Amino acid sequence: MKFGVNTLIWTGAFDRSHLSLLPRLKERGFDGLEIVVFHLEDFPAAETRKSLEENEMQCTFCTALAADMSGISEDAGARRRARTYLEDCTKTAADLGAKAFGGAFYAPIGYLPGRRRTQDEWKREVEFLQSLGDTLTRHDVTLAVEPLNRFETFFLNTTADAVRLCEEVNHPKIGVLLDTFHANIEERDVVAAVRTAGRHLKHVHTCENDRGTPGTGHVPWSGVFQALRDLRYDGWLIIESFGYTIPEIATAACIWRDLAPSPEQIAFDGVKFLRRMAAG
Repeated sequence: MKFGVNTLIWTGAFDRSHLSLLPRLKERGFDGLEIVVFHLEDFPAAETRKSLEENEMQCTFCTALAADMSGISEDAGARRRARTYLEDCTKTAADLGAKAFGGAFYAPIGYLPGRRRTQDEWKREVEFLQSLGDTLTRHDVTLAVEPLNRFETFFLNTTADAVRLCEEVNHPKIGVLLDTFHANIEERDVVAAVRTAGRHLKHVHTCENDRGTPGTGHVPWSGVFQALRDLRYDGWLIIESFGYTIPEIATAACIWRDLAPSPEQIAFDGVKFLRRMAAG
């Protein structure tokens, strides 16, 4: 297993000015970082990859669909914009050397129409993800689809549903991203959810129940790591928390208090805990 941290702890707009983080993250025990990008224009992919290689680090890639993009909408234009954007993101991930590309790739985060999903929406999402298959294969990037909690989406909340989605899509480059923060809300048994993901598990966000430092809350970490070992999972474990002192990030993540002495302390203390758990 490899250990990484999401860049939203430091910034909502990762660029070349943040490359100076890499030596410090390497020194603190990270194998890489999860680079979050919402706007691809002028993103320095080649320069970032060079810096990663110089620091002997790797990365994963993450984004979200904008308000005018959707894989489930009856609006063909919204689906087309989402497909084009994710195809461009897949190429950017490949340019970075990232093999894992994760996110909630069905609707904008926070889209809550006040009802359950429909069968038509499900069918459109299956077809939408299938339409990305050739691009993912060509660039050798795996798309990991993330279930979110009920307060962030109505469409995909549980690991079991994410597995069903992957089975219907039936493409080797499309799997599940399991986030222990969301699972803590939606799953009756977080450890069982890891096992449910099974062969479809392609990416993991190792987050505490309050988005604070892993190991300081009530996520059942011993069971989670045992399940990961039993599955022979050898992918990334990403600490995804947020720079709660940055107003736009705190607002988007609904974090209204300090979760640690500083946001980056969540990362630095968290990776030490996760490495101890992984060592058994």
